[in-house]
Amino acid sequence: MEKENKSLKTNKRKKGFRITLILILLLFAGAAVYGYSVYQSIATTLKNTHEPLDRPKNDQRQIDLAKQDPFSVLLLGVDQREGDRGRPDSLMLLTVNPDEESIKIVSIPRDTYAKIIGKGVEDKINHAYTYGGVDMSIKTIEHFLNVPIDYFIAVNTNGFQELVDAVGGVTVNNTLDFSYGKFHFPVGQLHLNGAEALKFTQMRHLDPKGDFGRQERQQKVIQAFIKEAATVKTLANYRSILEVIGNNMKTNLTFNEMKKLQENYSKTRNNLERIQISGNNLKKDGVYYFEVPDEEREKLSQMLNEHLKIEPITKTAKAESN
Repeated sequence: MEKENKSLKTNKRKKGFRITLILILLLFAGAAVYGYSVYQSIATTLKNTHEPLDRPKNDQRQIDLAKQDPFSVLLLGVDQREGDRGRPDSLMLLTVNPDEESIKIVSIPRDTYAKIIGKGVEDKINHAYTYGGVDMSIKTIEHFLNVPIDYFIAVNTNGFQELVDAVGGVTVNNTLDFSYGKFHFPVGQLHLNGAEALKFTQMRHLDPKGDFGRQERQQKVIQAFIKEAATVKTLANYRSILEVIGNNMKTNLTFNEMKKLQENYSKTRNNLERIQISGNNLKKDGVYYFEVPDEEREKLSQMLNEHLKIEPITKTAKAESN
């Protein structure tokens, strides 16, 4: 594979890989951070990224991370452009169970036909963010999958390439020979820098599996990133990593919560299950959607709630009427 394009600049409107790898670095690296200056730099950066949800506390589950409660987190990779809020090109719901030492990752196709809670319309699920930001996205996905969402990480995807480079690249097992952009990706084990990883996860139309094939490659990169983030060499690059984080991330996790996650949940990174949503193409009023059957949603809901060790949440009459 050609390597001369390592300095390829980030395309500010890149539309492929929309995964919030920063979450994995912060929560599951499991590496200790030594030195007061390093600690303070991290604390300051994460304080600036904190953004609480706009909902009453009694509407939120009470998670005790010190007691290792299972939790869920919504990852949003947002293609944010100047002058507008943008929209997510990647939506992933993670459930984390420390007792089982496992993470389940569900990729939600961005074109999924769903009821937009708080807007009173049915539309593509990623449009919830355009209508009402993170809060409306969370309410919509909670209703769609009937699963509570405890935390979110929203990342402007401009930071993706720099972050992959900051951890020294990622190694993946590629099962489809293809070329995309200036890069060729043969079958086999590949070590990708930021520019290469971006293109590896962008391609959709050349994949026989379409968007599902792209989702599989995205999830492979998540697993590879976890492995790289857990190494000691990542700490040597913490300043560049923090710069990427500070410029591109928002989350309702506090710094103290992140410390507890790293202390109590790091082993979950070793067991990731990638879950693909089944559905059908739907064309409505000339617009393409991805339709998920009710039985598929119910199956996903049961699996994820069991992983969270809770009974499925009840959809309120208020949510149903919005």
